[in-house]
Amino acid sequence: MLRRLYDYVMSLAARPGATWGLAAVSFAESSFFPIPPDVMLIPMVLAKRTRAWFYATVCTISSILGGAAGYLIGWVFFASLGQGILNFYGLEAQFDSFAGRYNEYGAWIVLFAGVTPFPFKVITIASGATGLNVWIFMLASLIARGARFFLVAGLLYLFGEPIRTFIEKWLAWLTTAFLILLVGGFFAVKYLF
Repeated sequence: MLRRLYDYVMSLAARPGATWGLAAVSFAESSFFPIPPDVMLIPMVLAKRTRAWFYATVCTISSILGGAAGYLIGWVFFASLGQGILNFYGLEAQFDSFAGRYNEYGAWIVLFAGVTPFPFKVITIASGATGLNVWIFMLASLIARGARFFLVAGLLYLFGEPIRTFIEKWLAWLTTAFLILLVGGFFAVKYLF
C-alpha cells in the first residue's frame, strides 16, 4: 500500500499543476495543516532534479506567506477569543509573563521550529498571539524555512538517484520515522506551552 502511495505521489510530482499543489501545501502547513510540504517537495525534486532550486523557492515563499497567515490567526483570534478566556480565568498576568519570555527568545524559537519537524504552525500562531515583532518573525521564518527547504532540495539535487533508491528501499521505515517525528513534534508542543 505504501509503495502504491509513493508511486502515486511521484506521478503527481511530475505533472504541470504540481507546483501549485506544492505552494498550497507549503502555505497551509505554516498556518493550520498538519502535513509538511516535504511529502511533495521530495518526489518533485526527484522527478525533476533540474528544478530543485525552483521548488525550494516555491516552498520557502509559500511557507513565509503561510507563516504570516498563522501570525494573523494568532493575533486576530487571540485578541477576540483568547484574551476573554484569560480574563475569565484570571490568567492575564501569567500570559503576560509567558509572552515576555516568548518574545525575548522569539527569533530563536522561530529559527528552531522552522528547520525541525516541530509543527511550525504552532509557532506562527503563538508569535501572533504574543505580539512578537512581525519583522523579526518574518526574517527568522525566511532564514529557517529557506535553510530547511534549500537543504532538502540541495541534497536531493546532489545525490538524486542514490537517495531515490534509498527511499524506495527503506520507504516503510522512513515513513515510520517521519510519523514518529511528526507526532513527537505535537507532543513537544504540549510540554513546551
